[in-house]
Amino acid sequence: MNTGGPTRRLTQDVVASTATRQTVCVSELPILDLRAFRHKPNGPEAAGFVADLLAAAHGPGFAYLTGHGVERSLDDEIFAAARAFFALPACERKAIAIERSAAFRGYTLLGTEITNGQADWREQIDFGPEQEAPPADALPAWRRLRGPNQWPTSLPSMRPAVLGWMDALTGVGLTALRALAVGLGLDAHHWDADFVPNADVHLKIIRYPAPVPGTADQGVGLHTDSGLLTFILQDDVGGLQVQLGDRMVDAPHIEGAYLMNLGETLETATDGYLRATPHRVVSPPTDRERISIAYFFNPQFDAPFETVALPLELAAEAPGASHEGVGLSAYGENNLRIRLRSHPDVAQRHYADST
Repeated sequence: MNTGGPTRRLTQDVVASTATRQTVCVSELPILDLRAFRHKPNGPEAAGFVADLLAAAHGPGFAYLTGHGVERSLDDEIFAAARAFFALPACERKAIAIERSAAFRGYTLLGTEITNGQADWREQIDFGPEQEAPPADALPAWRRLRGPNQWPTSLPSMRPAVLGWMDALTGVGLTALRALAVGLGLDAHHWDADFVPNADVHLKIIRYPAPVPGTADQGVGLHTDSGLLTFILQDDVGGLQVQLGDRMVDAPHIEGAYLMNLGETLETATDGYLRATPHRVVSPPTDRERISIAYFFNPQFDAPFETVALPLELAAEAPGASHEGVGLSAYGENNLRIRLRSHPDVAQRHYADST
């Protein structure tokens, strides 16, 4: 941890400049350009970006990021792979069902994932880094979250599209996390060791169909993410909503931007100064379907993501965090707890000794 003079002074400048800087907003969520921090992280324009990012992370907990450097072709390829996968016959999708994987990799049937005790009206396929599977009885049990992905045999283009996009987003995640570290008065590379050379990131490719008669319009229920940062690539159908106070605010598609939000681990690590904001997806209209790709930039499962000492001016505005157990032990423990609750089929088949 770096609490020396230059970094602390930058933090004070960041906080002071937040009151006067203007950011472009769509639906009350700021749009921030990552380009200056990517190219010259110690420059004055980068300091302005850090100020805006910190304000967004402390305020709504969501921001659109442009200037991220990811080629548009990679977005197009993963979207094409997503649509091609959901167009496969049901038998091919079910052949790689998530219940076959202790690492929670694979296809989740429509209506079988649960949020807040209610089934979500979505189907999805989950991916992570390509890893060797540990023994089926590996302990601690969260080590079983590592393993190989399941790929549809009739769609060979999906693997390079997914892994290429994940690799590109890892760079975006590191850049954004380093900017947040600077804003908090830490060395820019304070958290690098939890991600480099490997991190236990997670990707969901999701299809939200229109609800059928008799089903609720819960695409996914109101929730907060458990990790550090989430990046969302979404189509233009809409439905994602963010809770700001007592209002639900739309978070629509913006061309060329990733929507970033913070998770419970960062909120806990900063005593609530950084905000994990509740959000949900409302099912699309009857004649539409929604496709989105959510990339969860999470640390290594065995990383104890600990609290940080905030500068006094930030600590005075930290309301405290209430996510029990988050950040106090290996990250994998909390991650497994949440996944077992969301996927009871996987829990029953692979984690009978942990439920």
